[in-house]
Amino acid sequence: MRTILLFVLTFFSLLPDVSAQTTFYFSEGLVAGPFHQYGREAIYKDELAYALNTNALTSPQDGGTFSTLDQKEITWKAMKADSMHRFRSRDMGNGYLYLTYTTKKAQTALLNVTGNDMVYVNGVPHGGDIYRYGWMDIPVVLKKGKNEFYVRVGRFGSYGGIVAKLDFPEKPVYLNTADLTMPHVVPTLQNDSLWVGLVVVNTSSKPLTDLTIISDVMGNKMSVEVPAVPALSTRKVGVLLNGSKATNIGKQTVNLSLLQSGKMLDTKSIELETIATGKQYSRTFVSDIDGTVQYYSVAPQLNPKPGVAPALFFSVHGAEVQAINQARAYKPKDWGVLVAPTNRRPRGFNWEDWGRLDALEVLAIAKKNYSPDPEKIYLTGHSMGGHGTWFLGATYPGNWAAIAPCAGYPTLSSYGSHDGMIPDSASSPMEAMLLRASNPSNVLALVQNYKPLGVYINHGDADRTVSVEYARQMKKLLAGFHPDFSYYEYPGGSHWYGDISVDWPPLFDFFSWHTLAKDTATAANHVDFTTANPGVSGRMKWATIHQQQEPLRFSRIVLDRDQAKNRITGTTQNVATLSLDLGAFAPGTEVKIQLDSVAEVPYSVKSPNETIFLKKEDTWKVAGKPDARQKGTRRSGTLKEPFNHRMVFVYATGGSAAEKAWALDKAKFDMESWYYRGNGAVDLIADTEFDPQRYPDRGVVLYGNATNNAAWPKLLADCPIQVANGTLTVGTRTFSGNNLAAYFVWPRQDSEVASVAVVSGTGLIGMQAANANQYFSGGSGFPDFMIFTNDMLRSGVTGVKMAGFYNNDWSLKESETVVSQ
Repeated sequence: MRTILLFVLTFFSLLPDVSAQTTFYFSEGLVAGPFHQYGREAIYKDELAYALNTNALTSPQDGGTFSTLDQKEITWKAMKADSMHRFRSRDMGNGYLYLTYTTKKAQTALLNVTGNDMVYVNGVPHGGDIYRYGWMDIPVVLKKGKNEFYVRVGRFGSYGGIVAKLDFPEKPVYLNTADLTMPHVVPTLQNDSLWVGLVVVNTSSKPLTDLTIISDVMGNKMSVEVPAVPALSTRKVGVLLNGSKATNIGKQTVNLSLLQSGKMLDTKSIELETIATGKQYSRTFVSDIDGTVQYYSVAPQLNPKPGVAPALFFSVHGAEVQAINQARAYKPKDWGVLVAPTNRRPRGFNWEDWGRLDALEVLAIAKKNYSPDPEKIYLTGHSMGGHGTWFLGATYPGNWAAIAPCAGYPTLSSYGSHDGMIPDSASSPMEAMLLRASNPSNVLALVQNYKPLGVYINHGDADRTVSVEYARQMKKLLAGFHPDFSYYEYPGGSHWYGDISVDWPPLFDFFSWHTLAKDTATAANHVDFTTANPGVSGRMKWATIHQQQEPLRFSRIVLDRDQAKNRITGTTQNVATLSLDLGAFAPGTEVKIQLDSVAEVPYSVKSPNETIFLKKEDTWKVAGKPDARQKGTRRSGTLKEPFNHRMVFVYATGGSAAEKAWALDKAKFDMESWYYRGNGAVDLIADTEFDPQRYPDRGVVLYGNATNNAAWPKLLADCPIQVANGTLTVGTRTFSGNNLAAYFVWPRQDSEVASVAVVSGTGLIGMQAANANQYFSGGSGFPDFMIFTNDMLRSGVTGVKMAGFYNNDWSLKESETVVSQ
């Protein structure tokens, strides 16, 4: 169990009117531990949270003790902040910070804690500022008397210390410009409709609606309607700027005005920078993931040749590196343009999950904007971006002519960050089922996908951050089968030894020797492709895996196309439905298909570029296209998938007062966490306001159960998993009690792409057990459904009652379910 420390900071206000304060820093506390274990998996432990959920947690005192499940007595110790307001200790990693603030009246404040994973405010969970950015302001209501704050500190919490403060804003609603997502004005590009992302803060008790933000750039004004901002929350919103007059190189002032129904609420000024032609720059776009403003950066091509399509160098950055700094590490190239996506944040999702989707979005934008030669698209990256190169290269091998990971690690099971590592083995069948959902992150299992790519491995031999042994591991693996890779260790090279760590001439020479084979070329007649989830990646060249026999186990196809003999032969593993693009064969051609040494399937090509579907039962047979509402490449399950489609959070308003409060508080906790990790925002609505027709093809995250959430019958009436107060049923199995929690996914029946993620419980204790949100940790695996009790917080996997995956038609599949004994 990881070491956790609990900090107790206590302040009793001596001022007659606390609301007159601007900022208050906490300065005293207590420390104790260990208590919890969080990581990149669905299972988590937290004995302090367990006690909080069961009302067994008492306010600690110096010298007091806490008894753990294994009968250990943990003692609280006093601690004080230093002159910079930091709580620092060598023993502080993986800690809890408990603050109390006493006030003579109820009031609203902004809580700002840096270096923490999350914080309980009077028992309510809120997001944390893991990486100490400093802009994570959380509106909270301070009740009259003593207010309690339990701040969870991660394993790196001691490195920079913990700073905790309360701010008392002068205005209840205002613009916060500390966390901007900004484009550059580029003279050679269109600049009259530039998107900017900035935060609206609402410390009032009412939601903000009918909002408008007006921007003014040198007299050019633009107006945009702003989505609703819930009470006591913040939301990052998009603002349009007209920068067409900002032609002088340098920075120009932008005036912003926030209005509600025409009434001025706040004004702020920001700076818009104009970049000289030929210099690296950033541009913004509205993401299809959640409708928020994101950005990418570009190192433009040097002296482009008219009529000659450039190469595209796609570069993914390392942890804490902004995309613009990634682009600035490269000198412009005369034969291509370099584009760097963001991963949604400087750390984001390790280029997995929504970082992966961000990369795909920016890749599509780059192809549209720069019209690169489709045969000359290359992938590279450094550190975390080196991992991103290994991962994106293996997951989408058909996208790249060559890849070049620099100072990278292959998997999150061998190298982790703040969220730790994905476990590389399971202690029980239940944990194995849960970890199976992480298989798409297993680069080592996808290594054969590198076969059609050129691979250049670049690593400093003195790297103490990411050991060169990771590069040597991949070199050894590739040496066993790969005909076209190059390996270089930079003598004496640390993790970063200057821009040549990435802008290495031999690396780009290697790229220039490689082209991406067209599907119709002879070189594309062989396909060897592995995937763990067709919903993540199913297509390679002219073959697509649509459905699996066993969900989230590895599926592989090894196929050969002989155009002279009109034959397709090969083998498959864990494939239920497969499609083949027959565009290489003329209409009327009799194509013979033999897979897995079973009966040959003859097929007469009927039309140009025809695609046929094959389904495997006892043998392979030609079949119709799978029903779009079944699992497939557009929607294939796991709990995380609904977060991909402009998700809307729907919270329960029925049940007891405590249940109502939990549903809204948990939705806000997820909203805060998504903003922090994903530079994102979501629509938050009550169950009584949810109308499926108003939110077509959008993912839904539902908080509550059938007893208290009015949207349940609209979305989950035919789901085999039903949760109500006191009972939970999964097919024919029934679980009883008030301490059961559930995470599960279910397809929206009115959509071919969108699903519902359900965060539920059979009572308040069960609902609180579902508070943790590791599903926002990059690479963490969550199956289609998972049933657990509050006991998981103390005993780990033994507290999980049931977990598994649906069949391709979304029915329960006994063989894909594990039930604890």
